[in-house]
Amino acid sequence: MIDTKLYTLLAVVEYESYTKAAEHLSLTQPAVTQHIKQLEQELHVKLFNRSGNRIKPTSSGNYVIRYARRNIALYERMKQELADDERQIRHLRVGITHTAESNAVVEVLGKYSAQNPGTNIKIFTSSINNLYDMLKSFELDLAVAEGNIPDSSINSLLLDTDSLVLVVSNNNPLAKKRMVTLNELKKQPLILRSSSSDTRNLFTANLESRNISLDDFNVILEVDNIATIKDLIRRGIGVSILARSVCLDELKKGKITVLPIENLSMIREINILYHNDFRHMDILQNIMKEYNKTVKHYTS
Repeated sequence: MIDTKLYTLLAVVEYESYTKAAEHLSLTQPAVTQHIKQLEQELHVKLFNRSGNRIKPTSSGNYVIRYARRNIALYERMKQELADDERQIRHLRVGITHTAESNAVVEVLGKYSAQNPGTNIKIFTSSINNLYDMLKSFELDLAVAEGNIPDSSINSLLLDTDSLVLVVSNNNPLAKKRMVTLNELKKQPLILRSSSSDTRNLFTANLESRNISLDDFNVILEVDNIATIKDLIRRGIGVSILARSVCLDELKKGKITVLPIENLSMIREINILYHNDFRHMDILQNIMKEYNKTVKHYTS
């Protein structure tokens, strides 16, 4: 059994308040306070500092939180797998990035679940760093993300390669070109993903490798929702740098134009990441097969 004080710890972290954590756990505030004090005494560390009306984990607290999440996730995973084995079903927790959410990955997972009764897939969408943390803490069974993870306990399977491209309206004069120069791009109203986006960071890194600053461009909006960005592009509000994979449906329907940017080679891998002890290799093989069929439909 998991020590109930660890559940209390994570509730305090989530709500940044003893009072709100107590409400969530149906405990009294003194009981929550006592749980935290007991953990601090057992581990000989201070877990939280107060900042105004909120509390923040200390450096030692962050270590304890990380292991608490891992222990709870492993325990919950054990219970789920025992129940699944008894009922002959499978539950999968899959993390995907916002980019993966907008390409064929979600469609593929939906098709796989529909074609395989007894398989339930729960999808979590977050940044690459958060997905890595959740995967390492066993809160996820699989993660679909751009790039890889430097951890010997995590395996990767190459799902696809993707590239960043300039996306413009069909009515934009650039749409008639075969490729675009950086000087031409600097004159365009540019819509970018948020600063935490791997897409934006890859674009920025490529610019910096050529001693070019993002400040040299006419950035008019920062939007993290890819569907919103594509809608703004179609309306002629601006242009954007996006992964080609998120534009497959619009390209097939002729709704937008994508172009390479001269001297910028922004290619990256899309990998399925999983733990060494992942037992359902048949699922990975079938997801790969379905993904290839789905992408072929969009590109043919």
